[in-house]
Amino acid sequence: MFCKEASSGLQTLNIAKNLSSEFTKPSALINPLSAGHRYKLCPRPNLRGRCTVTASKFDFDWIAKERVKKIKVKGIITAKQGLLPSVGFTDLLGISLLVELISAETDPRTLMEKDPVKDHARRLVIDAHGEDQYECVFDMPEDFGAVGAIRVLNEAHREIFLKEMKLELPDGPVTFTCNSWVASKSEDPTKRTFFSNKSYLPLQTPEPLKQLRKEELETLQGKNRKHSGEFEKFERVYDYDMYNDVGDPEKDPELARPVIGGLSHPYPRRCKTGRKPSRKYPSIETRKGEFYVPRDEEFTTIKGATFTGKAVLAALPAVFPQIEAALVDPNMPFPHFKSIEDLFEEGIELPKDAGLFPMIPRLVKAAAEADDILQFESPILLDKDRFSWIRDDEFARQTLAGLNPYCIQLVQEWPLKSKLDPAVYGDPNSLITSEIVEREIKGVMSFDEALENKRLFMLDYHDLLLPYVNKVRELDDSTLYASRALFFLSDDSTLRPVAIELTRPQDVNKPQWRQVFTPGYDATSCWLWSLAKTHAISHDAGYHQLISHWLRTHCCMEPYIIAANRQLSAMHPIYRLLHPHFRYTMEINARARQSLVNAGGIIESCFWPGKYSLELSSDVYDKLWRGLAVEDETAEHGVRLTIPDYPFANDGLMLWDALKEWVTDYVKHYYPDAEQVRSDEELKEWWNEVKNIGHGDKKNEPWWPDLKTQDDLIGVVTTIAWVASGHHAAVNFGQYGYGGYFPNRPTTARTKMPVEEPTEEVLKEFYDEPEKTMLKTFPSKKQATKVMLTLDLLSAHSPDEEYLGENPEASWAHEPIIYAAYERFKGKLQYLEGVIDERNVNVSLKNRTGAGVVKYELLKPISEPGVTGMGVPYSVSI
Repeated sequence: MFCKEASSGLQTLNIAKNLSSEFTKPSALINPLSAGHRYKLCPRPNLRGRCTVTASKFDFDWIAKERVKKIKVKGIITAKQGLLPSVGFTDLLGISLLVELISAETDPRTLMEKDPVKDHARRLVIDAHGEDQYECVFDMPEDFGAVGAIRVLNEAHREIFLKEMKLELPDGPVTFTCNSWVASKSEDPTKRTFFSNKSYLPLQTPEPLKQLRKEELETLQGKNRKHSGEFEKFERVYDYDMYNDVGDPEKDPELARPVIGGLSHPYPRRCKTGRKPSRKYPSIETRKGEFYVPRDEEFTTIKGATFTGKAVLAALPAVFPQIEAALVDPNMPFPHFKSIEDLFEEGIELPKDAGLFPMIPRLVKAAAEADDILQFESPILLDKDRFSWIRDDEFARQTLAGLNPYCIQLVQEWPLKSKLDPAVYGDPNSLITSEIVEREIKGVMSFDEALENKRLFMLDYHDLLLPYVNKVRELDDSTLYASRALFFLSDDSTLRPVAIELTRPQDVNKPQWRQVFTPGYDATSCWLWSLAKTHAISHDAGYHQLISHWLRTHCCMEPYIIAANRQLSAMHPIYRLLHPHFRYTMEINARARQSLVNAGGIIESCFWPGKYSLELSSDVYDKLWRGLAVEDETAEHGVRLTIPDYPFANDGLMLWDALKEWVTDYVKHYYPDAEQVRSDEELKEWWNEVKNIGHGDKKNEPWWPDLKTQDDLIGVVTTIAWVASGHHAAVNFGQYGYGGYFPNRPTTARTKMPVEEPTEEVLKEFYDEPEKTMLKTFPSKKQATKVMLTLDLLSAHSPDEEYLGENPEASWAHEPIIYAAYERFKGKLQYLEGVIDERNVNVSLKNRTGAGVVKYELLKPISEPGVTGMGVPYSVSI
């Protein structure tokens, strides 16, 4: 027992109570309960409870607890069970969750954290959506203070998805938003920590929560792993690796690919899986089994079960062979354009036992007695105007309002000239001359006036593609040119194609070949111009998929996500601001490495770069990527666009402005001055890790911004939010609308121009049947149907899509000032939607309205599920 020693000597304090475990554990020797007295532990009380041995200065906290009044606090947990069958006694009783409440306040007597209060949660109901509700009743001391965190131990035999916990406290309800999978203690015996919806900068963290904040980050960094090797889902480890798992030389030496990332092939880093390297090819990671991502990065049950997301991406390799088997001569071209349109009108008969309907129900029409039919939905471009794809005005319009509005650029230097080594690639001077330009703009103005008045624009893939031309031509059933496409800006803000230059560089056996094609006025030149457009558009389609889409959104976002989880606490305000922009990106990227960008995958087999696809995107990352240092025209409010009717830029400017205002309000609330930015160690470590590891191959670039002021932070966060939302939406959700009818966006060109060193046979076929020459240039039946199916899936919104401005995060709603700023943001997005609708009926805006013109709606914030051509989700989630 305990003794109190007064200044006059020892007096024994009698307490008729059994010793508890609390008495035997060490305790801090501070803050005695009564000033001027010392308290001594009697480890061996006699039978009457009197002390026989005393020790000075021991915590007397348990006596205080006896005197503190306790109150009943009810907690309701909403959860969802995992997919494995329920077994075990605790599962049957419904008491499988042990919950602790952690006070955010220190004990004023000991200046230490207060002991947690605990209870086992008991399952109450399972609702129609499969969600369980559990109830806890805590005996909480009246002076427990604010609850800063909860800790949960899952004693069931399967994982549980913890959605939230609501505590009914005397001062009002408090909600802990979890949205996390909690592993069974048989897999992970540690307690999971979830913080309240109140956000704290590191230096503002309540003392009792600091250690929990630190431990949670260490877990996510992998410092608490009990073993090495491949990561398991429940470990929740975030770490970095190179793209060394896209090749599969163990399966087939032809599937060997270089490691992407490092000095030879600079690239962003991806999520580490911990899988073993190949024994035969030690620089390559084995591809067996699932591709690890931390459990909470995986799709929700809804998203994983619908026709978008994980389920379909995983199924694609099984779907394609069955479709290929149903095609007649799958590697051949379509025999005529009617056979292409039949994909939408008649469909492809599939064997009844193919089993594709559950995988792609939107496209497979199940017949009652006959075979199933794979029938593609008619894309909006075809519905609006089935002939628009071949017109020059539509070719030009889509550079501003189509799938890839990032690449049109102003011509600022003349004459056009390659910057590559002429000794290797041949004459660098372009054959597009000022005389050709003046002839094609037909006296509207002189060439010098057109250049001076910023009327000349270009799609320039010349120097990027030239080093790949001869390599790609060695691949089966493929060809390639380097290309430039020149446009003239008319007074009504529409672009007019002027010329296309196609170049084949010299090699050891052949001299350089190049030719300029212009819109023609006779049959032969018109067909040659159409074929040249096919090549140029296929180059733009490949660049769009590999660079504008995959590299600049999916790939470049992943290091920011990994670093944020490793270095920013879940209670950090910047983590909570960015978290919606991170949802599901790591999961979709992992699935892409499995079946989209892998060796022999959909991109390699259907797009012109073939096996050089990721290598090409690495070249762009190395030479052209400028990260967060270069803002495009939509980045600053009030810019005057060189092309006034530029639908992507006009709508994107408003969306950027709304995002920036929201981020500004948020950042300045939590960081009232620059000193708080500079003193935020978590923020500093996050940014250092992004630059030096996640994008480490670019760490020495001079354009990286420092995080020293609120404006620095606002710029960085706004750009991340824009890339994940507006940028990705603009290049993703119109893919089927514009690419579903593949003659409009051919992903590869399989035959060279009929005028490049032609044989008599090639020329005869071209003159006799030019349509057949074009059909042979297009993707094969197998390639086209693969791409159409993939684009349909990737263009679709999931039923549980989370759109910008639709619902606030719980932590935003918790803080009144932040919630008010969010409501203003939401209002701006609703205003943007109305402006877009108005613009799309303004007949003076010819790039977004007119006879048969597809409206530009890609940046309208909200959408219904499915393929809609609109909707801006928070994140790169498909």
